[in-house]
Amino acid sequence: MAGFSILLFIATVVTVVSGIRDDFLRLPSENVEGTRWAVLVAGSKDYYNYRHQADVCHAYQILRKGGLKDENIIVFMYDDIAYNESNPHPGVIINNPHGRDVYKGVPKDYVGEEINVENFLAVLLANKSALTGGSGKVLDTGPNDHIFIYYTDHGGAGVLGMPSKPYLFASELNDALKKKHASGTYKSIVFYVDACEAGSMFRGLLPEDYNIYVMAASDVGEGSWSTYCPFQDPSLPPEYDVCLGDLYSIAWMEDCDVQCEVVRERTIQALLLGGTHVVEFGDIGLSNHSLFEYMGTDPANDNRTFVGKKSLLPLSQRDADLIHFWEKFRRATKGSPRKAEAEKQLREVMSHRMHIDSSVKHIGKLLFGVEKGQKMLNSVRPAGLPIVDDWDCLKTMVRTFETHCGSLSQYGMKHMRSFANLCNAGIQKEQMVEASSQACVSIPDNPWSSLHNGFSA
Repeated sequence: MAGFSILLFIATVVTVVSGIRDDFLRLPSENVEGTRWAVLVAGSKDYYNYRHQADVCHAYQILRKGGLKDENIIVFMYDDIAYNESNPHPGVIINNPHGRDVYKGVPKDYVGEEINVENFLAVLLANKSALTGGSGKVLDTGPNDHIFIYYTDHGGAGVLGMPSKPYLFASELNDALKKKHASGTYKSIVFYVDACEAGSMFRGLLPEDYNIYVMAASDVGEGSWSTYCPFQDPSLPPEYDVCLGDLYSIAWMEDCDVQCEVVRERTIQALLLGGTHVVEFGDIGLSNHSLFEYMGTDPANDNRTFVGKKSLLPLSQRDADLIHFWEKFRRATKGSPRKAEAEKQLREVMSHRMHIDSSVKHIGKLLFGVEKGQKMLNSVRPAGLPIVDDWDCLKTMVRTFETHCGSLSQYGMKHMRSFANLCNAGIQKEQMVEASSQACVSIPDNPWSSLHNGFSA
């Protein structure tokens, strides 16, 4: 299918479409009207989520090399990785086993608890009065400006993670994008989202005539993938026990590091193992535009010749933390306090997962019966419809569950579609309260289930 540009290169890979033209990238000398802006969001915290902040730092370096100014790049990152006690190289973050430091020079506009839904939406809408903390930078854009938004984190049906709860729900994000469109303060927006079920944030919600183009790493009901993990090829430096990047993000960024080459072989492994599909929403016509309009291009790559790269091996985003905790346990000296602590952490995370899975399953049986429970929880709405019509109901179901059963945490986001299906089936809050209280007599006493960080909704 001729005419596809760089903004479609990943979609081309996962749909196994061929025939991309060679001239996807416009020359740097071609002028772009307006100012280029970018918002980069790593929506997680903690060292086992190393890859999200590494992704964002790498994206920042690409933007700077492409000519964007710091004043036009807004970075959200918790900033608890570079100098984390577990980081073998303090002050350094890498996004590739043989990669350079991508942390140096990255502005931390919003860090720690400043990374929350309110601040993110305030930045999008240039609403400085709604900000709490941070640098105060917002998308103070004009009608001819181009905006690139990149969000990498854990996700679930209709929700993206935030290190400071509550999470970002699809209804809130799309309402903000509609307000941004109504303000007339941009020419076009390109939005990349790397998270499990990322497509659910836009399916049935984002209009096609807003000059907003979205590419999501996965569709409804699908996971996204981590890469450059322990036990994988290429092997990590031995001192690292975490995944360094995410497959979708690594694919587009490493190719932009060169000249945006086709990445068919580099992402086909994820297709074979998980059936994930990169999906598009909004104004698909914008996919014919050059990525240079949003990110610029590195002059050092203008005459660079490159060869095909090996396929990247994937690991489910939802299991990347397990690899970290297992590696900590495996590497610790037998009989040492470090070994005991690592075993405790591994047992806690596994116990929490089993508790969440069994509790949701039990609630399904209580509400719909033993025969129909699992089917109702796992049902998928027809294509083109959002995961739920009543978003307030979804939030109520999530809060009710967490009140009685404890925090969903990043792993429990996989059950968001089940909670949405309760709303779609007409389940009322009172019914959910009764079912949750029966399914969960008490909240497990471990940090994963604790609600001390607040509710997800």
